Amino acid sequence: MKAVLTSLMGSALFLALPVSAQSPAPDSAPTWTVKDFAALPLMEQPALSPDGLHIASRVAVNGEQLLVIADVHDGPNRVRSLALGDNDLNWWQWVNDDWLIAGIGAESNVQGMPWYVSRVASVKRDGSKINMLAKSAAAQNADDVIWIARDGTPRILLAYQTSIFSNDPGFWPKVDEVDVGTGKMRSVIASRQHVRNWYADATGAVRMGVGYNDSSRTGKLLYRPDGRANFRVVDRADRRRDESLVVPLLFTADPAKAIASDDREGTDALYELDLATLELGRKIFSAPGFDLGGITEDAAGTGLAGVRYTGDAPAVHWFDANLAKIQADIDKAVGERRARIISTSRDGQRMVVHVGTPDQPGAYYYYDTAAGAMSILSRVSDRFTTKTRLAPVKTIRYKARDGLEIAAVLTVPAGRDAKNLPFILMPHGGPFARDAEEWDWWVQFLAWRGYAVLQPNYRGSSGYGRAFAEKGEGQWGLAMQDDLNDAVDWAVQQGIADPKRVCMVGASYGGYAAMRAAQRDPAKYRCAVSYAGVSDLAAMMRYDQRFLYHSTRKDWMKEQAPDFAAVSPIHFAGQFATPILLMHGKKDRRVQVSQSREMAEKLKAAGKVQGRDYLYVEQPLADHHFSREADRLEFLEKLDAFLKDHNPA
Repeated sequence: MKAVLTSLMGSALFLALPVSAQSPAPDSAPTWTVKDFAALPLMEQPALSPDGLHIASRVAVNGEQLLVIADVHDGPNRVRSLALGDNDLNWWQWVNDDWLIAGIGAESNVQGMPWYVSRVASVKRDGSKINMLAKSAAAQNADDVIWIARDGTPRILLAYQTSIFSNDPGFWPKVDEVDVGTGKMRSVIASRQHVRNWYADATGAVRMGVGYNDSSRTGKLLYRPDGRANFRVVDRADRRRDESLVVPLLFTADPAKAIASDDREGTDALYELDLATLELGRKIFSAPGFDLGGITEDAAGTGLAGVRYTGDAPAVHWFDANLAKIQADIDKAVGERRARIISTSRDGQRMVVHVGTPDQPGAYYYYDTAAGAMSILSRVSDRFTTKTRLAPVKTIRYKARDGLEIAAVLTVPAGRDAKNLPFILMPHGGPFARDAEEWDWWVQFLAWRGYAVLQPNYRGSSGYGRAFAEKGEGQWGLAMQDDLNDAVDWAVQQGIADPKRVCMVGASYGGYAAMRAAQRDPAKYRCAVSYAGVSDLAAMMRYDQRFLYHSTRKDWMKEQAPDFAAVSPIHFAGQFATPILLMHGKKDRRVQVSQSREMAEKLKAAGKVQGRDYLYVEQPLADHHFSREADRLEFLEKLDAFLKDHNPA
């Protein structure tokens, strides 16, 4: 793996612009193009250094995504970018005010087989030095950072494999303390058979390990009260009996206590956890009807500052009184727009705030609470200004045929009555994922073209509790597909959708659902579009054999689809009776390109005609996530042309 630090000059970051307390007026007579919707975000996931004076974020430069480090007050002359070549940029985090770490990954050929290899690179803030940590010792997975020092020293705890072979002790990760400035390493915890994950408290003491035996489907929990005692097994679980282990989200200042999440009430809630007995105590927080997302630790790392969750839209509950007040003040200032605190300095006085709406990509702002000033860092898009308002978005709820209530996100073209519209049904990927009221470039493009778009959170989706997720078990391509058809019926009954002008468009699992629609329910859909879709579940399982815990993954898949062949579209090419667009990136590491390539071959063998019954487009440089602007643009252009041919707006 190679990482090269280059200078990035002339950045458009850090333009002073106050946040108005009034909602901006819409642009007059906007003239957009497909390229505007395909453009990469100018800034993504900005992270502040502990002192709040430096920012690391993903930034679009010449159609590519780079990791950029910038100084808040020195403007574009102090901006550095990290060019990663063919490596994925998976995450990044500050260690102290001078050093940043980033998780990167790439496919590497090992003994004739492609393996996905992850690493951690440390980058000095001024760009003068890059270290690839554990480069010579690490094996497949080496980016599990379980602790970062809070005293300003450039130290982390890194858990990593030293062998890819399961019969080698080094297959199970060890833990080293690493000085990210020098790359020097000190052994902390030796590898232990079947222990895959290690957990440390705020002081850097490794307190817990979670073991799992993939062959027997059994797990164990190792625990010690401090960094000196011996580990002992305090709990066991058998996945075949649906047992699970309770693992802390956070070790508190009291060494006998922790905070954990549990769904005993149906959806996630935060509880106090007694580490001596592993008993859950007082409930700290829940969002009724919805599962919880990630937590934000306080400055000491021993308490909760906040917890994120998604209701109809992303939300956060702040435990920290200062952040709660700041959030309330910002909310008041931005009116109907939505503000999210993205990152804060360690003292909570400086922060990055995103302000936008589901019909506007918005902008990132830098807020210095001591100065009482908020200034713009970067718009998310330079095509759509902070005054732009595109297609309106709202959450609706409909009943599936068995009475199950399902939430869905509805977007209708701006300025048009939601009556008898050409209609796009867009199932999300995953399928254990969900859609919410957020800016979505695909959806807004389609609405701009004149389509109403509905994104159902069908059974099996995440975020709505255990029972809702379990309703998807055994229902891939069956009841989950019925939920999608029922969403179309709802839109027709409401008068929103023209029943003769409906198309299904989706990616990943959504692409699978689009293939299944073209094969199983052609009378309902005039066309279907699959990006990076799965056509053959058995082939997907064979591909997954190269990854950790593939036996457990196969168990899970068998629960979702007991009969792979019966619900795999590749076995029913002759039944496809609605035109379908298949697109796939050759560099997709999540879903192999062969899933779409072989589907196209089966359609051809069944007598279907390329360009009439199906269209297959393979993108040679595209991945699963549209990391390149050129791939986004090509996709939207092909999608646009296909819809004009088969379901014109």
